[in-house]
Amino acid sequence: MGKYFGTDGFRGEANVTLTADHAYKVGRFLGWYYGELKRRSGSEEPARVVIGKDTRRSSYMFEYTLAAGLTASGADAHLLHVTTTPSVAYVTRQDDFDCGIMISASHNPYYDNGIKLLNRHGEKMEKETIELVEAYIDGRLEAFGQTWTELPYATRDRIGRSVDYVSGRNRYIGYLISLGLYSFKGLRVGLDCANGSAWNIAKSVFDALGAKVYVINAEPDGMNINTNAGSTHIEVLQKFVVENHLDVGFAYDGDADRCLCVDEKGNIITGDHILYIYGTYLKERGKLIGNTVVTTVMSNFGLYKAFDEKGIGYAKTAVGDKYVYEHMMKHGNRLGGEQSGHIIFSKYATTGDGILTSLKMMEVMLAKKKTLSQLCEGLTIYPQVLKNVRVKSKPQAQNDPDVRAAVSAVAEKLGSTGRILVRESGTEPLIRVMVEAPTPEECQALVDEVVNVIIAKGHKDE
Repeated sequence: MGKYFGTDGFRGEANVTLTADHAYKVGRFLGWYYGELKRRSGSEEPARVVIGKDTRRSSYMFEYTLAAGLTASGADAHLLHVTTTPSVAYVTRQDDFDCGIMISASHNPYYDNGIKLLNRHGEKMEKETIELVEAYIDGRLEAFGQTWTELPYATRDRIGRSVDYVSGRNRYIGYLISLGLYSFKGLRVGLDCANGSAWNIAKSVFDALGAKVYVINAEPDGMNINTNAGSTHIEVLQKFVVENHLDVGFAYDGDADRCLCVDEKGNIITGDHILYIYGTYLKERGKLIGNTVVTTVMSNFGLYKAFDEKGIGYAKTAVGDKYVYEHMMKHGNRLGGEQSGHIIFSKYATTGDGILTSLKMMEVMLAKKKTLSQLCEGLTIYPQVLKNVRVKSKPQAQNDPDVRAAVSAVAEKLGSTGRILVRESGTEPLIRVMVEAPTPEECQALVDEVVNVIIAKGHKDE
């Protein structure tokens, strides 16, 4: 990860760690860089960049400062306004933009925000370009064979324009509707829009496909995004589905690139359940290319056991949908995702897409004429305990011979009945110790065995 940009963009508290000045500089660089690439290839056309945002109060500030930076550098900024991350990815690749920008901090509270950058294919921006953005922010940019203390401003007819591009968002809605293979007529569907990006998109899609739609948390005020709402507070939708006797419920996060579900009984359907349901569906129809579903190391042990029983192969990547997508592209996989609900259907999208995920779950329900709870039969999610230990040095704690011996001892005790995973946090000075086993009590006891050794060896940071 870079100085400013992590695996999911430049994220921080608005005007504290992520400021309007940062956004202006990001815009200045992208407008200049993509314009320069065009000029060097012989084109006099301005760079074209598309921008979307979620419903946070600060998103408007960042939208305008990004647009100011882009246009000052000579690029045209096309504004989708409030929309989802996957819609920005879709419009970027479909309409031949040089890059895309999404303003969102996903599932974080309203006072945080973020800038996600997408390349022309609608994929997460390449590391090399991100490093150039960061170098410009820090005043040490070297590009095209020279050092730039400042970037040139566009002048006269070279100054860029800001363009209303809500039509792009509407075409994305049309694209989602076109993916509905079955009528949803007669089905009662609950949607929790998290007071975020999905609030003015999801209902339109389900209405068009004929569902009887019940919506909650679709009244954003700039400060209630993700507040007791959406996929990070799934208990709200669970209660709503049961009380209203709904057939299924779908909960999105702030920028709607993830989805968790609730079955007709009020049970949570996680990303692991979704991978099992759709992976099985693809295999049954002979469409699971490579017979492989891509997961992260945090997927539940029970998912792997269920895949083994179905004869479905799987790959494990580092945590982060970025790594899932990279593996899928390298190996031609059709399905991958995370327990958190970032699910990638590579035939249809380049990112996780919460609304697309809910449509795919509806498709399987209707194709197999089963409820969501019935589709989960055959999958047993193992109890899981995760404990974070703040340490002085992550590498020293992770590589301590006694800690490694404790981890090996736990793994041996579990055998084929569970697993242990010990990993470093990518963003904090933490060692994460996770155990999955047949009972919660066993999980806790085995996690404590390893944590106690980390503490006893003096690695814990008080």
